[in-house]
Amino acid sequence: MSSYNAPLNDIRFALYDVLGAEALFQRLGYADASRDIVDAVLEEAARFTGSVLAPLNSVGDEVGCSFDAASGDVTTPPGFRQAYQQFVDGGWSGLTSAADFGGQGLPHVLGVPLNEMINAANLAWGNFPLLSHGAVHALEHHGQDWQREVFLKPLVEGRWTGTMCLTEPHCGTDLGLLKTRATANADGESYSISGTKIFITAGEHDFTDNIVHLVLAKLPDAPPGAKGISLFVVPKFKVAGDGTVGERNGVRCGSIEHKMGIKASATCVINFDDAQGYLVGGAHKGLQAMFTMMNTARLGVGLQGIGLSERAYQNALRYARERLQSRALSGARFPDKPADPIIVHPDVRRMLLSIKSLVEGSRLLALHAGSLIDVAKRAADPKEREEAETLVSFLTPISKACQTEWGIENTYNAVQCFGGHGYIREHGIEQLARDARITTLYEGTTGIQALDLIGRKTAASHGAGLKLFLAQVQAFVKQHQDDQAMAEFIVPLARKAEEWASLTTDILQRAQDNPEELGAASYDYLFYSGYVVLAYWWARSVAAANASAHGADFRQSKLETARFYYARILPRTLTHAAAIQSGAAPLMAMADARFGE
Repeated sequence: MSSYNAPLNDIRFALYDVLGAEALFQRLGYADASRDIVDAVLEEAARFTGSVLAPLNSVGDEVGCSFDAASGDVTTPPGFRQAYQQFVDGGWSGLTSAADFGGQGLPHVLGVPLNEMINAANLAWGNFPLLSHGAVHALEHHGQDWQREVFLKPLVEGRWTGTMCLTEPHCGTDLGLLKTRATANADGESYSISGTKIFITAGEHDFTDNIVHLVLAKLPDAPPGAKGISLFVVPKFKVAGDGTVGERNGVRCGSIEHKMGIKASATCVINFDDAQGYLVGGAHKGLQAMFTMMNTARLGVGLQGIGLSERAYQNALRYARERLQSRALSGARFPDKPADPIIVHPDVRRMLLSIKSLVEGSRLLALHAGSLIDVAKRAADPKEREEAETLVSFLTPISKACQTEWGIENTYNAVQCFGGHGYIREHGIEQLARDARITTLYEGTTGIQALDLIGRKTAASHGAGLKLFLAQVQAFVKQHQDDQAMAEFIVPLARKAEEWASLTTDILQRAQDNPEELGAASYDYLFYSGYVVLAYWWARSVAAANASAHGADFRQSKLETARFYYARILPRTLTHAAAIQSGAAPLMAMADARFGE
């Protein structure tokens, strides 16, 4: 069975030494986010996830959720409901939510390590509270005053959970095709919602008495396509304007999916039959509210890739130190033993260092995105708030797609470190690989993230987010240009930043003549961007470690991992750049019929 211990030392380094969280919290007016408080939160989160959630991970995978077709009820695996109650009793559901709605009002960025720990400890369990945060953010930004008052408090406190009901059997990414309909009721306030949604995470469960569904539907006068989408809040049990909970609504779970992984996460078909709901935001304005939910969820899913990668690394490292096999090529390292541990072998080190460099770099990317959300909410300067919003929007598809794709790579490498023992259930590593596979699919596939990055976040905005990020890179390069200890990172980082800007300009220019160029370049552009972003954070990690009070081994570990990243991972950009420069022709030239019968 795999084990997990939260990497508090590296989380604190990332928060305090690299990101300067203490000064940031003070500047943004988070009076309660002192270092003592933050450390206490991290310690308790590590205790809860390590001792309560992690032991349930294999149980959830073996037992899964069960569905009663007669009642439509879903029962979660043993211990899951009790763990959720401990989660609620500990105040974790409202850690970063506003105090006005029952939350603790701590910085959003503190939710990042909490969610990483949850995902590492028990990804399937973590899916139940995950989408409540998206529902909270959507209602905060787009809900009416009474909706915020009635729905937000029980969601923030964890007494209710939330879902996102977007996908339909015939309609995934292209939501303009959805068939769910909403008609106004005679009371002049509510609507009747009818239709079927699929792949609804936590759509039904036994954790809470009520579940709040945020549902995309179309009104009778809706214009065609995505512009005709509206958003409705539809509770499992009817809720009046004064907060009174009434009879069962016309909402029922039709079935749950049988999946490759995350078997303890209820993935539901939800049927709405004249269910009572309330319009959120304006009519036909659901797309904006949807993206508020979606972007929150996408950053959260990126953290799933990090969490799974961290757990995979810890167990692969332990196994590599224990497993004896063959001798080092340069001679026996442990002559008193019958063989050397496999960590002496270069290829095992390649896999371990690949995981380590991608995990620790990704952690900084995720924490940076979280801190930008805080800046966008709390900074005194309107321009700083606007720039933070633009930058986190730009980084969201990179975070979601790269961190989840790297999660698959990392869990694969962990299985490979175990050899045949990784393929069997005994060590729990194969579960991590199976669970990781979904993360590149839900909340928008990798291809959708790539199109979002090159299309909406770059072409449509004239590269606004990229320019802001490159400005940060250039400022860092200028700050350290005369520091010989940093030259091995500063010179290639500066070169990659220039190439990133040049590739972007080239793609956008080609797309003026052929729009297919955007789609053809999108995948490779996404990963090129992700590897350069991590190169920046690894350079900053070395600089922060050099200036820190951490011990020599810690500082040397950061330096050597950064060197590995620059030597072995960053060159992947060469392949992506070559693919981008090849243009659309190699992809689009073949006629459909020539693909085969």
